[in-house]
Amino acid sequence: MAALSVPIHEMFAAGDAGGSASSLYAQSAAQAITGALGECGTAPSNGDDFCSQRENLSYLLLDARSRTMLLASNWPDPESPIPLGSLVKSFTALAYGEKHGFKYPVHLCRGTASGCWRPRGHGRIGLEAAIANSCNSYFRMLTHDLHADDLQPIATMFGLQMPDAGSSGPSLAGIGAHWLISPLALARAYVELSQRSDQPGVREILAGLAQSGRGGTGAEVDRALRHSTALVKTGTAPCTHARRAPGDGFVIAMLPANHPEILLMVRVHGTPGSHAARIAGEMLGRVE
Repeated sequence: MAALSVPIHEMFAAGDAGGSASSLYAQSAAQAITGALGECGTAPSNGDDFCSQRENLSYLLLDARSRTMLLASNWPDPESPIPLGSLVKSFTALAYGEKHGFKYPVHLCRGTASGCWRPRGHGRIGLEAAIANSCNSYFRMLTHDLHADDLQPIATMFGLQMPDAGSSGPSLAGIGAHWLISPLALARAYVELSQRSDQPGVREILAGLAQSGRGGTGAEVDRALRHSTALVKTGTAPCTHARRAPGDGFVIAMLPANHPEILLMVRVHGTPGSHAARIAGEMLGRVE
């Protein structure tokens, strides 16, 4: 079985030693997003969701080349582990692949009856579509024989915190709150994932992220873009920073899809991941 190679912490060490500077594209993106949010105070009626939701909005922006964090707003600490919901599914899929020779099954999603968020289900679904549509039923099936120890190679490779000892099954696919990862660590892991398309299992996952932007749970991102497309993953996770909220919506979007130069992570308090995707799309629409 082929395996992934070169842990992400070694990549960071090399990049930090070289003093990599942020690309002009990434710097321009940071300025555009900062400017757009600044306009909310002077023109709050401009119709953008991110203005009306700014008190509930947390975000961070990474330069995908240098892995430098350019912006971070409204996180108590972007390096503190929190539940990130279905954003972890891409790495759960890699862990399954490591254990099963990177051969991914087709599954029949029956909706509520098989534990999916979509009541009528997704029908017969493979890995790419399961990532694009964040199919809980597929990932319940995929993780039924996975345990926390099975995540060790992938967690080490991508610089992720390990799930709780003894965790297994759906909790390893972000269903629940047993796998806590810091927003910054997961953002950097996704940047690294986007740069490993030649390694086993990664190409299929990246195809699923692209499909998410085109017509899956992250479609609101691509709809807001005029000249490019994005790699997108959405998630909804238990809220850990405020009371009386059913959950928080998350999205990661990398732009442009074919060779990402920036990564935007957005969290919106008390909403699903699809709504976070809409706000991320509005923010990224200012970048083009």
